[in-house]
Amino acid sequence: MCGICCVLNFSPSKLFETGVAENLKRRGPNSSREIKKTVTHLSYECLFSAHVLHMRGHLTPQPLEDANGNVFLWNGEVFGGLDVGCQENDTRCLFQHLSTQDSPEHVLSVMSCIRGPWAFIYYQAAKHWLWFGRDFFGRRSLLWRCGAEKKSLALTSVATYLPGTDHPQWQELPALGVYRLDLEACFHLDFLKLELYPWLHPGDAPPLINQFSEENLSSCMSVVMNGSGLCLTTPVCPLNKTIARTVQETAHTFGSQPSVEDLDLLLKCDHKKKLANRFLDVLSNAVQKRVQCLPCDIPSLQPHKEEADIAILFSGGIDSMILAALADSHVPLGKPIDLLNVAFKLQDPKRQKESKKMHKKKTGSINSCPEESLELSRFDVPDRITGRAGLQELKVLNPERKWNFVEINVTQEELHDMRQKHICHLVHPLDTVLDDSIGCAVWFAARGVGLVQDGTERSPFTSPAKVVLTGIGADEQLAGYSRHRVRYRTSGIEGLVQELGMELERISSRNLGRDDRVITDHGKEARFPYLDEEVVSFLNSIPVWEKAELSLPRGLGEKLLLRLAARELGLGPSAMLPKRAMQFGSRIAKLENHQEKASDKCSRLYMA
Repeated sequence: MCGICCVLNFSPSKLFETGVAENLKRRGPNSSREIKKTVTHLSYECLFSAHVLHMRGHLTPQPLEDANGNVFLWNGEVFGGLDVGCQENDTRCLFQHLSTQDSPEHVLSVMSCIRGPWAFIYYQAAKHWLWFGRDFFGRRSLLWRCGAEKKSLALTSVATYLPGTDHPQWQELPALGVYRLDLEACFHLDFLKLELYPWLHPGDAPPLINQFSEENLSSCMSVVMNGSGLCLTTPVCPLNKTIARTVQETAHTFGSQPSVEDLDLLLKCDHKKKLANRFLDVLSNAVQKRVQCLPCDIPSLQPHKEEADIAILFSGGIDSMILAALADSHVPLGKPIDLLNVAFKLQDPKRQKESKKMHKKKTGSINSCPEESLELSRFDVPDRITGRAGLQELKVLNPERKWNFVEINVTQEELHDMRQKHICHLVHPLDTVLDDSIGCAVWFAARGVGLVQDGTERSPFTSPAKVVLTGIGADEQLAGYSRHRVRYRTSGIEGLVQELGMELERISSRNLGRDDRVITDHGKEARFPYLDEEVVSFLNSIPVWEKAELSLPRGLGEKLLLRLAARELGLGPSAMLPKRAMQFGSRIAKLENHQEKASDKCSRLYMA
């Protein structure tokens, strides 16, 4: 994991404001380095900068430069596709692959092979070509900004938001493919001409380039489809759009309140049982790749004290419960697993008054109840309650594992302070109420600063884990959102298929860049097992009714395949929990203006 950036100028121009370097360094605290390339006869200058979070093999400072003057910046993980040993550094291996040839075909061939999240910048010195791009899902952030008047371009993992500035604002680079800038050709033009090499399934026609409006591009840049017809091969199979059912309906009648017995009954069908176990195998493999081959920690002053390498954004819901159960099967038993559970303090005098009355009734005196207990009760939000219940289920599955249930309690004052100091810059350029709510909740959760209970005592705790697993991608593929039920009711299976197809197409611009920027601000790496290429291909390959059956009640029909898999893992009540969005489960949405809509522009992000 790294913070990478490149500033290209054909004339003197300052595109980076104060704060960008600091935000980049927070992503990569283990190494920082810069390389500058000046080509006098073509009048351009490139500044490359990288800040490395050491995750794999030997610590490898970036940018990397070879004997031919090529420069490589890499922010990603190779989980498959290229042969990278567990103790090898994937940045160095990938650079060696790219440097063996200098043709566009070779660059595209190498990048098409990679399985895992990535963003990269690659400068080919002899050709004067600058390549950059994001993976198919956009799991790693890369922002760009053009000079307003001069031929200049900046690329960065994370930026800053400056209110009232005349500079053009940053944009997320569309994850449509890989981009190439021919700097020698641009020397003879009045603008920067970018060529796009798109992601395509074999036989597909190139997409229309309509993501680049005047808001995205200055008058000094254009984006065109490459004229050679070259592309990257899409790393997942196409979505199965079969509409006609081929599976026999069950005769069982389900009640409005589903139970685990309903899942057990469905699992009596051999086909459903086999499908659930095939899904578990693929998902387990994805989790294994993301929790193993981690760097050895520097020996502690207390070598007998084991610390967690892996943390999970944990609500106790089915997505995070399955990740925890699967991680448990691949993380050494002596290692704890940190479960990061975030709650925002409810500013509700009525509830506080009722709590005091209840304690007085039980004890006979309000003063006999510790104030600390009353204070902590104000963080008993829905995700805290289901999180504690989920913890008990995990303890039953593996009582020998040390599960650190980290209660991350956030006050309104701390929320406002951290939003202005850090979070508004990380969420940028996204700016809706939903982006603010989720961005803030994920930032505090990933920071991992809270309380852990040992027996009857709670003590301060900070998660040391560098890897944070998140369940994003499950709802998008398995019809977990309420909008999926709405689409199913209005347009049937055909409409649901269209909705699910759209979900993956837009996930890079709606969620992943933001979550990557927010989590990695703590020097940690976000990993997304549900968006592993093999997992997505498996889910894409099966008909929609195998994944979800929205004619069944809420808490059963949505994400049905995942619920069946949860039962096969031995999970109980958590397998039946209905979807609850993080902003509601953590109660951050209750702290602000209740009249806001999720899609509204959030004024709080512009107050810094």
